[in-house]
Amino acid sequence: MRKSMLFKLLAMFTAVILLCVLLMLSVFAIASREAQTQGRMQTLKSQAYDIAYLAGAPSAQGLDYLFDTGLAAMRRLMERKLRAVYEEYGAYCLVVGRNGQVTSYFSSVLSEHRELARQFDPADIVSTLSRVLGGEEVVTQSRGEAGPMFTVAVPWVQDGAVRGAVYIQTAAQNVQAAYEGIWKQAALAALAAFLAAAAIAFVYTRRLMRPLEHIASSAGLMARGLPAPPAPEGGAAELNELSAAFNRMARKIQDTEQSRRDFIANLSHELRSPMTSIQGFLTGILDGTVRPEDTRQTLTVVVDETRRLGSLVNGLLSLSRAEAPESKPRMAPFNLSELTRRAAITRLKAMEDKGIRLQTDFPEEDPFAMAEQDQIEQVLINLMDNAIRFTPPGGEITLRIREKDRNTLAVTVRDNGAGVLPQDADRIFERFYTGDAAHTPGGGVGLGLAICRTILEKHGQGIRLLPGGPGAAFEFTLARADRAPGKPHAD
Repeated sequence: MRKSMLFKLLAMFTAVILLCVLLMLSVFAIASREAQTQGRMQTLKSQAYDIAYLAGAPSAQGLDYLFDTGLAAMRRLMERKLRAVYEEYGAYCLVVGRNGQVTSYFSSVLSEHRELARQFDPADIVSTLSRVLGGEEVVTQSRGEAGPMFTVAVPWVQDGAVRGAVYIQTAAQNVQAAYEGIWKQAALAALAAFLAAAAIAFVYTRRLMRPLEHIASSAGLMARGLPAPPAPEGGAAELNELSAAFNRMARKIQDTEQSRRDFIANLSHELRSPMTSIQGFLTGILDGTVRPEDTRQTLTVVVDETRRLGSLVNGLLSLSRAEAPESKPRMAPFNLSELTRRAAITRLKAMEDKGIRLQTDFPEEDPFAMAEQDQIEQVLINLMDNAIRFTPPGGEITLRIREKDRNTLAVTVRDNGAGVLPQDADRIFERFYTGDAAHTPGGGVGLGLAICRTILEKHGQGIRLLPGGPGAAFEFTLARADRAPGKPHAD
């Protein structure tokens, strides 16, 4: 089973946070250990110099004063200092005179703690004391039988001469114990920071993934053909853009699906009506319901319905060819005025039958357009058929060509019929939309304007319903050609 993106993002964020916390904790541990070690060693060195000061008191003569009954107070002070260092820092002090005399307190400690005697390395002590008695200060770390040891040894001076040495040694674990508590506190703080950061990462990741989950859920509903709620917009710019794009796509798919359903319903209706009429009339002829003298009239109706079916099929084929992705217009320059006159001539009889007058408004110099001539002729014929259908007897149709701008020509087909109602204006270019409420009833199937729009869009141009009246006026644009076919450029 594949893991969700939420789990993967959360795992990645958690791993990054954990790595950062561990890295910071490690750096803190190393730095704090070094700081604590240096601080402890400085403290022990300070204690060593305090003891050396007591040992080198001006009133004293070597270490003898430590054992002189008359100087018992000084002796007690020294012993108290040595015991304080032992109890507070776990360090053992050795005060040695140049003559080799050692404090009795240190000897008593050795006798009480046999393990202490085993920790000291006599050779190391002798070597260190020799360096100190030479006036050198020694701070070292060594490894004894019981483990790492820290040693601080300083000379004690009287009257400018080295009279002895103070030797302090403690086990490394005694120094480490000082910062173990800090480590524990730091570890708890790091754990708390990790948990807080992980919780924030979870909330943020969950919020980040919510739009994607909505999109995935809506996409699943759309895949099953069910209505899908729009994805919420907001949040991060990229997610907001994704949600907006998905919602636009969803609306487009829903509109396309609705158009498909309307197309199927309209097509079924348009096919069923003439087929029902044809079947009914032919059945009436066969079973004798239609009188013999009415047969010719009935067959005329059948032929008309057959022509209507043929017109519908031809319209569907034209629309299908125009909408085909691989269908690209073969662009070539042609005389637009001549093409418009030829299209009008093909519809003269239909106009004469209704008594419709034709008016033209063309430029004095024939304009040339760049397009596929046959397809533009079909656009003109469709617009004229539409105008003839909705122009009342005795009405008027106007064909106009004008230069819209330097590179564009505009062709307008206007009638003086009932016009287009405002509620129909946005839908008249849809397939099978006839707008019967807006026009005088005709016999159209609602494909002509859809075919015109598709053809012109393939040419990179457009068609629109002009506002105002009287009647309805449709204007489409074409790219202007630089020159006529077979003619040189004008000077």
